[in-house]
Amino acid sequence: MTPTRWPGLIEPASVDLVLCHAVLEVVDDPAPVVSALAGVLRPGGAADPVGSAGERDTLRRRFDVEGAAALLTAAGLTVEEIHGVRVLADLLPAAVADGQAAALVELGRGRSPRDHPGGTSRPSCTCSPAVRHDRRDRPLGWYQIPTAAPYAPTLTGLTAASGRPLTSGFPSTTPTSLVTLGTGVAPGAHGVLGFTVCLPGTERVLNHIEWRDGDPDPLRWQPVPTQLERARAAGVAVTVVSRPEFGGTGLTLAANRGGDYRGAAGVDAVAATTLAALTAGPGPTLVSAYHPDVDRHGHLSGVDSLPWRVAVTEMDGLLARLVDGLPPDAALLVTADHGQLDIPAGDRFDLDTNPRLTAGVRVVAGEPRVRYLHVAPGATADVVAAWSAVLGTAARVLTREEAVASGRFGPWPPATWTGSATSWWSATTRTPCWPVGRSRRWCPGWWPSTVRTPRPR
Repeated sequence: MTPTRWPGLIEPASVDLVLCHAVLEVVDDPAPVVSALAGVLRPGGAADPVGSAGERDTLRRRFDVEGAAALLTAAGLTVEEIHGVRVLADLLPAAVADGQAAALVELGRGRSPRDHPGGTSRPSCTCSPAVRHDRRDRPLGWYQIPTAAPYAPTLTGLTAASGRPLTSGFPSTTPTSLVTLGTGVAPGAHGVLGFTVCLPGTERVLNHIEWRDGDPDPLRWQPVPTQLERARAAGVAVTVVSRPEFGGTGLTLAANRGGDYRGAAGVDAVAATTLAALTAGPGPTLVSAYHPDVDRHGHLSGVDSLPWRVAVTEMDGLLARLVDGLPPDAALLVTADHGQLDIPAGDRFDLDTNPRLTAGVRVVAGEPRVRYLHVAPGATADVVAAWSAVLGTAARVLTREEAVASGRFGPWPPATWTGSATSWWSATTRTPCWPVGRSRRWCPGWWPSTVRTPRPR
């Protein structure tokens, strides 16, 4: 029964909690439904409306964050939290859930399988076609698959047969997404909020990609247990396969601690090492494998450049080897952490050349997608005004409190991590802002082409 039929059956202001799942996207008009829903809630009551986002055209409508929030606010509801479904944070929880096949079906339907109890019931493998490398992020997102299709028949075939888009966390940057994938929680919970961040109480900027000296301690900086740790505790044999130089780095420990690390430099080594680990023992097994070259050449040369095409071809060969060598009782999950856009030089903002953007700013962190600015005492209002004026519609300029309240970081429990223990404000950009423009290819924080990633299985 839809909420529009509730009058006369349910007393106004009499309900503590309303669940409204898979309704708003199919009714003729969602506004009266939300109004009726709001009408039966007691003061202080809560509603949990779950709708669908994406491109599938079998429904009347799909919702984005802004549209869903506007619909609820118009009915007099206060939007306290917004969370995605079929999100990157759910990928490894699905892989380590008990009854894995059922968990994967639930993820494909847009439901979180993280509550399935126990460990894996069979060997499994997770593989990212373009994964982290020094100063890089993954350019092969959901919207880049058509561009890659001529050079990636295996990936294209898997995507067509069983692929679904995943929504990455915010900001859509390598360290944030890798830790989201590894922990199974949103960025607000694990605290790795960008490519670079300012260490609390200092003016030192930590580059998560170059985090190699154990300072800060990865287990204190990111204390949320990883899914690999949980899998191992449940009796699963866990292996991480990636570049030899990534072993023991701060980012690896923050995102993927809990597995036996095996270095593998090229696609042949990654395939051989992954399959060997997957078949090493009779018990339940989880292998997480990473390869960086698509990402590297996307940044250095651009999406659809010749080096990028070569890297995509090699990545597809890696995927084909894994598919061919996979044991019959194993599952293969393939994802990137986010997509990528090519940004023309004329659409960039260079902080070093505009004194209005540096006035009152002590420390610049983040990355071109989302800048975190630590300002001098008393300068917040002036800095916000200056950046808003200079960037205009190219960015959303938010204080720290506004950014957290927007819900883009997900739940925000500061007691569980230390990375937010300083004041900052952010500019969420549609075009990038950086002190010295080096790379031509970056991922703006919230464009669909950067936050949708492939997940064929």
